[in-house]
Amino acid sequence: MSGDTLARSFGRQAFGLSPENYHLARPPYPPAVWDVLRQRAGLRSGISILEIGAGTGLATEHLLEHEPQRLLAVEPDRRLAEFLRARLRRPELEVVEQAFEDLDEAPQSYDLAVSATAFHWLDAVPALRRIHALLRDGGAVALIWNVFGDSIRPDPFHEASAHLFTGHRPSPSGGGTTKTPYGLDSEARLRDFEEASFCCEPPVMFEWTLTLDPPAVRRLYATYSNVVALPAEVREALLNALEELARSDFGGVVTRNMTTSVFIAKRP
Repeated sequence: MSGDTLARSFGRQAFGLSPENYHLARPPYPPAVWDVLRQRAGLRSGISILEIGAGTGLATEHLLEHEPQRLLAVEPDRRLAEFLRARLRRPELEVVEQAFEDLDEAPQSYDLAVSATAFHWLDAVPALRRIHALLRDGGAVALIWNVFGDSIRPDPFHEASAHLFTGHRPSPSGGGTTKTPYGLDSEARLRDFEEASFCCEPPVMFEWTLTLDPPAVRRLYATYSNVVALPAEVREALLNALEELARSDFGGVVTRNMTTSVFIAKRP
């Protein structure tokens, strides 16, 4: 892959090409994630929640199940925001189409801030400082990632398809590169929390596997930011090659390693 990482600003438009496909293709978060947020981040009924980078609502729907008084979902991509509004019609849910950096909310308005597989598109410490100001005393921030692959378990499909991505710009998430993925870099994430004056807790990691047939491989990779960034013809050729690889070399069954990370910190 090229050394030039996609600009963080690209994340504001990277995932709205097909909201329906994004919602279908992206895997859900393990149910245990919400147990952790209940136990350690104060997720409960009656609270005010800020969600940053809500996308199609893969996390939003579970936050709403806990009956918050208010949930403000910030989503800069108009296409995703419209999809989210249409999909989850709840009176306590407000979806705003703007970048988190431009959000104008009163200080200490929220009990919980959540960002699910989106925070790597923000400048971490300034964003956390803004979150700190928006949280009430004792409020918590939870940063969650579904990370594809890890550095320990064998990942045959990733290895077999790596050559298809040669020269392509990687995402700030670090997925598919040799460096530690953003959502698994515990030292860096805890350091960001501390620099923003949060009290950190040890992160929680869940390892699991995702099984895909060839069309599902195509749908999933079509949602990757470094694939969306390609010219249309190049993108389609890449997706064709990935689908054919899954069919011809993997017998139509691809297993990808997944790690879901949960980082929680509290405002003193």
